[in-house]
Amino acid sequence: MFHLEFQLVLELALMGACAGFLAGLLGIGGGMIMVPFMTMILTAKGFSADVVVKMAVATSLATICFTSLSSVRAHHKRGAVLWPVARVLAPGILLGSLIGAQIAVAMPTRLLSWVFAGFVAFSATQMLIDKKPKPSRTLPGTAGMFGMGSVIGLMSSLVGAGGAFVSVPFMTWCNVKIHQAVATSAALGFPIALAGTLGYIWAGWNLPAMPEGAVGYLYLPGLLVIAMASMSTAPLGARTAHRMDIRPLKRAFAFVLYALAIYFLMR
Repeated sequence: MFHLEFQLVLELALMGACAGFLAGLLGIGGGMIMVPFMTMILTAKGFSADVVVKMAVATSLATICFTSLSSVRAHHKRGAVLWPVARVLAPGILLGSLIGAQIAVAMPTRLLSWVFAGFVAFSATQMLIDKKPKPSRTLPGTAGMFGMGSVIGLMSSLVGAGGAFVSVPFMTWCNVKIHQAVATSAALGFPIALAGTLGYIWAGWNLPAMPEGAVGYLYLPGLLVIAMASMSTAPLGARTAHRMDIRPLKRAFAFVLYALAIYFLMR
């Protein structure tokens, strides 16, 4: 049986609740919030610097399996999920996620931190720019969607995110309405997270000197606490997204992402 301090449970639950709300609100998987804050929490608890970032990424991905299901259910009730788009992107996403997990595990921790910081900054910039696409632009064909799905899965698995930081800008660039892009991105979070999580478990299997409760690079006690908290708040975020203009909130969230990117670069 795992022994968790009350303070650790409280910190993980609070982080999970915030990540779940943002997952429902903006379509993000929560990794942009969970990875840096979980890295801080586990580092403070004395986890090895050699595994802490990879463990945060793996646990974040596993949590998204639960968060995305809770979030997409709320979006589906409002008819916002473009299931044909999700089905065409899913095969490439699965392949990219599996490959991305193996690449991330092979990377030095410092390099992985830099990669994460770079993509967080990229995501923040996309939120700030909010560039309007050409009216004639549409989603590409099957081959193009498979290729884009592979890119989304690869990048998401590297940084422990649900893929919205790539998929939402991509879909809106192709003239998909923002609320539909957010909802469809939530649906894509599950295959991204599942494939990436399995990749991290496999890559970290039987490694010596892993913390108690670790299954490969997955920190199972953290997953249980965060998943319960995030699943309770994701539907609230999804309902809020359909009631408001989320552009001002996206801009504010972008500045939070910039701060987290700077933290990772300075670690």
